[in-house]
Amino acid sequence: MKRDANHTEHQLMEHDHMTNNDNGHSRSHSHSHSHSHGHDHGHGGHHSHHSIDSNGNKMGLIIALTITVSIMFLEFFGGLMTNSLALLSDSGHMLSDASSLALSLVAVWFAAKAASPQKTYGYYRFEILAALLNGVTLFIVAGFIVVEAYERFFEPPTVASGSMMLIASIGLLANLASAWTLMKKGDVKNNINLRSAYLHVLGDALGSVGAIVAGLIMMIFGWYAADPIVSVFVALLILKGAWGIIKHTLHILMEGTPSTVNHADVMQTLRGIEGVLDVHDLHIWTITSGLDSLSAHVLIDDKSDHQMILQQALQVINDRYNIQHTTLQVETDRIQHEKLKV
Repeated sequence: MKRDANHTEHQLMEHDHMTNNDNGHSRSHSHSHSHSHGHDHGHGGHHSHHSIDSNGNKMGLIIALTITVSIMFLEFFGGLMTNSLALLSDSGHMLSDASSLALSLVAVWFAAKAASPQKTYGYYRFEILAALLNGVTLFIVAGFIVVEAYERFFEPPTVASGSMMLIASIGLLANLASAWTLMKKGDVKNNINLRSAYLHVLGDALGSVGAIVAGLIMMIFGWYAADPIVSVFVALLILKGAWGIIKHTLHILMEGTPSTVNHADVMQTLRGIEGVLDVHDLHIWTITSGLDSLSAHVLIDDKSDHQMILQQALQVINDRYNIQHTTLQVETDRIQHEKLKV
């Protein structure tokens, strides 16, 4: 692979390392970060923001975990006393939730660890792995509920519906309190790790609602098959949420383009910059929730100002697509690459 002697001036010019702010045309670092974060180091601003989110996420998870464990024991022993599958299945789901909340808490702690020469992106991906594991456990719990419900459907046992409804109501209030805490303290919209924990809690709330409905039907009509039927309905709702989490996490782990970014649109935007002849090997991927990365090779006219074009490209990617972690290799027609695999 041939390289021009001056190639070092152009190759892999990432905006994080361009710190010559006194030069009239080389201000990539300050322009691409200072307008949004005001820090001397571009990534420092981003990590600081992530740290603030992490503190809120951590507190929300701790409170939700405490509530969940308390109600889990209440519903488990209540289910044994009342002989209610709906309560037992909900307590089993809460056990899964407690595990997922604890795992999410560990993931938040790992994500806060600094990057190292061996882990150059840090430990952010642990949040994605935790979310994936949480999604899988939701599938497993739902499967157990369906199997147990099938066995009970043909010979539904007698259930103490009044006590069952009382315990389920307490569980519902606790689940709603946990969900509210996660929404108030954390970022359930953009952080997939926290969203997976949030869906676990919502699944619990649905289980409690199902138990209340089943108890009401059994109390009024004496139809005890309502208990396993409602349990299956809740399990299906849990599966729906779990599939969304698994699908999203797998997309991230497969280095898929973020759903908020259109690959073709980014390509067209970069090619539309004056002096840019072509763009190739454009890759856009997600490190963790709220942290996307982009890399590309930009072929430019020899007579153009390389630094000005680089600055303009970095700026438009940041402003239009909210991607700060950008690496662009600026090339001229004298630089030739072997064909890359991806």
